[in-house]
Amino acid sequence: MKTVFINPERCIGCLQCELACAVEHSASKDEATAYLETPVPRKRVHVQAGPVPTFAFPNRCRHCDPAPCLQVCPTGAISRDEEHGLVLVNEKKCIGCAMCAVVCPFDVLTFHPLPEGPTPEVAVAVKCDGCVDRLSRGGTPACVEVCKVDALVFGELNDLVAAGRVRETGAVLAATGATSTVPPGGDPLAGWHAWGAAEVAAAKAASTRSRYASATSNSHAEVAPSVDEQNEGGPQ
Repeated sequence: MKTVFINPERCIGCLQCELACAVEHSASKDEATAYLETPVPRKRVHVQAGPVPTFAFPNRCRHCDPAPCLQVCPTGAISRDEEHGLVLVNEKKCIGCAMCAVVCPFDVLTFHPLPEGPTPEVAVAVKCDGCVDRLSRGGTPACVEVCKVDALVFGELNDLVAAGRVRETGAVLAATGATSTVPPGGDPLAGWHAWGAAEVAAAKAASTRSRYASATSNSHAEVAPSVDEQNEGGPQ
């Protein structure tokens, strides 16, 4: 099953994914006129600030399986598209009770009036639908198509995870090769290392001496006369 994978370390907070998402879910599909529509088309992906000023995170629905939002919806407005594995909202059935938002672990649901809703005044659940119409035509989600830094990528989840691990491993190895592990002032544990080396050398020397002494003792035992031979004046 293909899905959208998030690489938060690549996100630069340009918000192009938000704009593309809103336009994709507009009636005109035209960014020059979409903002004039009533009600205004709403984004389904949300770029959030990270823990530091240079860090951003493109948050979107993970289409969980099992999906808590689907399990608690009292009207059956939330269902799963079996072909693409997407959790979808039927705006006609949504009553805006926000039970789905209460149980969502990723805080991706918002509530706005939509043209597809029961009435223009009722705020219904708005969440990522994976651009299911684009997928049905063999396309990719709008947010992925517009992202220029690969913060959002589309493909088989296992392949994407494997590629991410390879990339991270390569970065770690490159950083390790470029950075000296010895501090500028020298190795602070040099004394301990020297002591350990001396201890190993002493142990090897003691082992060698013990083997030599054992071999010498065995050699003397082979040529020495027995007690009977000494008493009888030697061998007959």
